[in-house]
Amino acid sequence: MLLKPKTFLSIVFLGVPFFGFAHGVSSSDQAILNDGNLGSYMYVGAKHMLTGYDHLLFLAGVVFYLKGFKDIIKFITVFTIAHCITLTGATYLGITANEHLVDAVIALSVFYKGFENLGGFKKLNINASNLLFMVFFFGLIHGFGLSTRLQSFDLGVENFLLKILSFNFGVEIGQILALIPIVYLITQWKKNKSYDAFYKATNTYLILIGLLLFAYQLYGYFN
Repeated sequence: MLLKPKTFLSIVFLGVPFFGFAHGVSSSDQAILNDGNLGSYMYVGAKHMLTGYDHLLFLAGVVFYLKGFKDIIKFITVFTIAHCITLTGATYLGITANEHLVDAVIALSVFYKGFENLGGFKKLNINASNLLFMVFFFGLIHGFGLSTRLQSFDLGVENFLLKILSFNFGVEIGQILALIPIVYLITQWKKNKSYDAFYKATNTYLILIGLLLFAYQLYGYFN
């Protein structure tokens, strides 16, 4: 059963601060990383992706648009390559930015995907950019967001690159674990008569969540 708009908005307004906390850097994660074990970096990377609601919402929006398993593999691979580039490169080179601003752009990527899926650009007589290019572009931004989180930890200097790569590998594991139920749910729902309503409602939610998260991150930046 789909949520009524008022109910959904109430949940989102109450949940956004919690999501922001869940997606942040915790002292417990730092304690796990302090032992320097590369496996701990994989664990924290996987955990971070599984709690990375903004990354997963964007990927869900991408999966909605795709028609077959080959397309899903292709687009997810492009997204993965892109976020690996910035996650690894920016962390290794020490390139960073305000996390609120980066997350604000990531929130816009969620809005963008929902808006595109509902034909928003066509209604405005605007030609949307090539989807594969946009997935790669937003993948770079998402990877940079992951890098800002990783750089918030005290990584030390020993095995620095291996720690980054281990965290990155953990992110990929978390992404696969998160995508399995998302892809399954969407592909199975396509067989039901209620899919059109599910598609419209879910992508409308993506638009609303994207805008709310964008506002939330700007608020965090200015305050």
